[in-house]
Amino acid sequence: MPRGGKKGYKGRGKQFTNPEEIDRQMKAEREKEENGGAAPESESDSEDESSEEECDRKKKGVEGLIEIENPNRASQKSKKVAEVDLNAPRELSRREREEIEKQQAKERYMKLHLEGKTEQARADLARLALVKKQREEAARKRDELRKVKEEAEARGKR
Repeated sequence: MPRGGKKGYKGRGKQFTNPEEIDRQMKAEREKEENGGAAPESESDSEDESSEEECDRKKKGVEGLIEIENPNRASQKSKKVAEVDLNAPRELSRREREEIEKQQAKERYMKLHLEGKTEQARADLARLALVKKQREEAARKRDELRKVKEEAEARGKR
């Protein structure tokens, strides 16, 4: 609770809509309902659709006071289902494009790796050759020891 005469944010400048504005809005809604949900007809039918879209959109800040032509501001245009072309190529987003490029790079690397053309593949093959060589030597030594034992046993039985 605020003390010392300070007031909270709730009591600050309230704005009330004047009764004429409310009457005008109610009249427009009634006309809309009478026309079967269609917007009330304007006096001049020669207005292009872009100006109608601008009027429908709620203006923010000083936009209602100053006419702004910003080429970077793209107005949202809704398309009808009949206008949508499903066969047209769809532009990929940056993330989708990067993900596809990453997958393709990984596939190329794996193909080169299997062919033995990458540094890592060469290192793996060299390590594999060393391991094979060590195992062959160990197997040969085991065979020699086994033969020596067999000969010793054969001499001991005689």
